[in-house]
Amino acid sequence: MKRFAWQWLAISSLLVATLGARAETRPQYGGTLHVGLSAALSSLDPADTAQDDSFARRSLTSLIFDNLVTGDSSERVQPSLAESWQAASGNRRWQFRIRRGVKFHDGTPMTAQSVAASLRFANPSWNVVAEGESVILEFETSEPELPAELAVARNAIVKRDPKGQLNGTGPFRIADWQPGKTLSLAADDSCWRGRAFLDGIQIALGRNYRDQMTALELGKADLVEVAPEQAHRISPERYQILHSPPVELVALQFAHEAASAEERALRRALSLSVERGSIYSVLLQGTGAPTASILPTWMSGYGFVFSVQANLPKARQLRDQARVAQNWKLGYDSNDPLAHLLAERIALNAKDAGLTLQPAAAGSDLRLVRIAMASSDPLTALDAVLKRLGLPEGRIGNSADELYAAEQAAVASERVIPLIDLPATYAATPRLKDWRVRTDGSWDVASAWLGSAKP
Repeated sequence: MKRFAWQWLAISSLLVATLGARAETRPQYGGTLHVGLSAALSSLDPADTAQDDSFARRSLTSLIFDNLVTGDSSERVQPSLAESWQAASGNRRWQFRIRRGVKFHDGTPMTAQSVAASLRFANPSWNVVAEGESVILEFETSEPELPAELAVARNAIVKRDPKGQLNGTGPFRIADWQPGKTLSLAADDSCWRGRAFLDGIQIALGRNYRDQMTALELGKADLVEVAPEQAHRISPERYQILHSPPVELVALQFAHEAASAEERALRRALSLSVERGSIYSVLLQGTGAPTASILPTWMSGYGFVFSVQANLPKARQLRDQARVAQNWKLGYDSNDPLAHLLAERIALNAKDAGLTLQPAAAGSDLRLVRIAMASSDPLTALDAVLKRLGLPEGRIGNSADELYAAEQAAVASERVIPLIDLPATYAATPRLKDWRVRTDGSWDVASAWLGSAKP
């Protein structure tokens, strides 16, 4: 009898453990997710051009607001607030039929009029009108990539009241907002997509990478950003580590056009002197990818055509042919440790080629910049990067050949020297379930939930 009792106890324990394991894999409602971000956002308006288009901003925008269309895991455009759409007049006239029954967080219905007002606010030059339950966009030229453009964060649909209050239709509403410091989000019970599993999200803004990692280790944060050069040091046994594809361009940007052919040759010498491979393997410990193109290869398909190999003899030859030497001041973000390391390494490479490059936080001749790709659509992404760099945009064709020609012309202008493509990297506690990182570098916790503290 005693033996039977022990057997039953063992079986019962196993049964409880099995049921517990099954329950752990089943999404659970409740809990507050704690997130750390380095961006000190002063505005949550997606159309605010004064804010950098950071991965953090995109992540928050997707939680509070929705777009007319969105990209799936394969970056194909899918319906969201627009149920359907069609183009006419050679892609110069687009009609988007608005989804019925959707409400903003303040309880007011989303209408074609409110959608049109939001798009006009974000794009003052667009001709946008409401027509029944549809929104009509008309252009003077063909716009075949308009759906991809409407999927980017800045075109999210926002209801703005005269007092500056923002309301969206996303799974979370703004509960408390302290610009540059903290943001509290609460689940919207009546969200058209269904209620989120999380009750809320508490976001600490303006925290450097070290402080974020400390908060994660102390159990005060569930999800944090990871510096690219530090990703290899994080234990995959303790934390979940997710990367996006390389979606952030690190480049040298000159402040003005080259004044002469000689200056253009010196800029070319600088590009040839940079040891991108060494930066990738030593400073970044194999994170990201060396690049000499503006778009990452996975996006354009032709990035490998631009050579990333340093050519010191050629760089020296171009330098020796110049009659007047350049003494450049290289500016960089003094709050970015990686930028400082890169600036110092690039200055050493330049010195080996006989060029003078002085890193300085206030440098004005050229700057080390980090630019997040605005979209996974190559045409939309290239257009956005050229605008950010202040380069002539023109009309970029739709074919791969035309896209390549536009990018080649931008690089050949000697106004920009691409260096490295970086991914967005995040670390999370094992209890955060069903979260993901999008190909645009933002994180998505709209369907995430919190399990037990154990892996």
